[in-house]
Amino acid sequence: MVNFIKKKVALIWANRHVQSAETFKNNAVQDQTAVLFSLVKEAENTVFGKEKKFAEISTVEDFQQRVPVADYEDIRPFIERIKAGEADILWPGKPEYFAKTSGTTSGSKYIPISKEGMPFQIAAAQSALLHYISRKKNADFVNGKMIFLQGSPELEEINGIKTGRLSGIVAHHIPKYLQKNRLPCLKTNLIEDWETKVDEIVKETEKENMTLISGIPPWLIMYFEKLIERNGKKITELFPNLQLLITGGVNYEPYREKMTELLGKEVDTIQTFPASEGFFAFQDDFEKEGLLLLTNHGIFYEFIPLENYGKPDGKPDAKRLTLKEIELHKDYALILTTNSGLWAYSIGDVVRFISKNPYRIAVSGRTKHFTSAFGEHVIAFEVEEAMKATVEKYPAQITEFHLAPQVNPEQNLPYHEWFIEFEKEPEDIEAFRKNLDGEMRKRNTYYEDLISGSILQPLIITRLKRNAFQEYARSEGKLGGQNKIPRLANDRKIGNYLEKFKI
Repeated sequence: MVNFIKKKVALIWANRHVQSAETFKNNAVQDQTAVLFSLVKEAENTVFGKEKKFAEISTVEDFQQRVPVADYEDIRPFIERIKAGEADILWPGKPEYFAKTSGTTSGSKYIPISKEGMPFQIAAAQSALLHYISRKKNADFVNGKMIFLQGSPELEEINGIKTGRLSGIVAHHIPKYLQKNRLPCLKTNLIEDWETKVDEIVKETEKENMTLISGIPPWLIMYFEKLIERNGKKITELFPNLQLLITGGVNYEPYREKMTELLGKEVDTIQTFPASEGFFAFQDDFEKEGLLLLTNHGIFYEFIPLENYGKPDGKPDAKRLTLKEIELHKDYALILTTNSGLWAYSIGDVVRFISKNPYRIAVSGRTKHFTSAFGEHVIAFEVEEAMKATVEKYPAQITEFHLAPQVNPEQNLPYHEWFIEFEKEPEDIEAFRKNLDGEMRKRNTYYEDLISGSILQPLIITRLKRNAFQEYARSEGKLGGQNKIPRLANDRKIGNYLEKFKI
């Protein structure tokens, strides 16, 4: 009876929430303008607000003229002042948290999260679950055990500001009604070494009634493989009541085939788009593509067309568009202004809009993760869609892949080299390769021109031994947590490492 009541209450709550969410879906453009002016007004007496004369800003254009696009290096001096104990620098008071991330070019980054910003992170995650319950009429998972593959919740302090990985910070804000069913235990969650941690999570969960599992796809796969290795069963045999996967961090589609194989059958999935800088979008409709952009959650969004993004020195130099100015199916660098004190901040993600009513997006890549050694500017969305189409035609299971240019081959023309770790290879690898090349030529006209103009030869596939990408992640100290291996590179750094795992 208790379980029935919990499920019934969840359904009622979810339906009410989804109905109330229609307001922001229908008022996105107006809400965005209101969000910006609210943020500017709130921060006009901060060091940054005074420097940029926030008190004189009355239009979006004023804001764009006074506040240039910034990356972490631009805000680092302000962050250092906050770390030193100063208040009212980027946002009133001091941040409640620093989310510590490992940057590829800036070393460790300390992203401020204010007392106003943290509730929106939690509300967005909650809203994603409530939309699922309402749309699917399914709340059975609330009666089982749930696991969130995440970083350690142990936080250090920097002048009174709690500091740690975002997932570890979020662990302190899990609602009380979920705490009782949540795994793993605190002792396991505090383990820093990722492989040891996953081994302990496997032992702790393998006999439990798991109904919800959350994490980024590469590390879900690692967890599932260890479970199967120990128990000799597919995941849905081991956890027959598993209802829901929640993923984020990377595009799920390239992993779907492999995940389904490990699971043993399809399991409902919610795709999300969280980051240390904010929680931006989640899958709200399971019959349509795209993630719902959260336009009233304390974040003002701007968008720079990707083809216009960046000078030779890497700094953005292009007109910033607001929500009402965007076009569908075009790639944009995502620029954020947040209620944690980030101002016109280039997060490094690339998005494209799937629809405008409501505004739904797909994460199509990273501004710094692309392949353009020959001027082709191939982005993640193109390679992922090409791979997806090829796997549908020539069935295979892909664990992971990476594309790197080969500019100076020993023989013949340069080419794109695709390093692929197959779980299950296609029956005809040559047909697979030709089809993949054809799909890329369809999606990127510059690449097509380079092939047809005999500047490049068609792509080459290098097959890799099992666990090659895990070994690369380990070598970089980025095994586990929210760390992701770039799908694309403009150099051979990752490719050269992966070569040692060639089959």
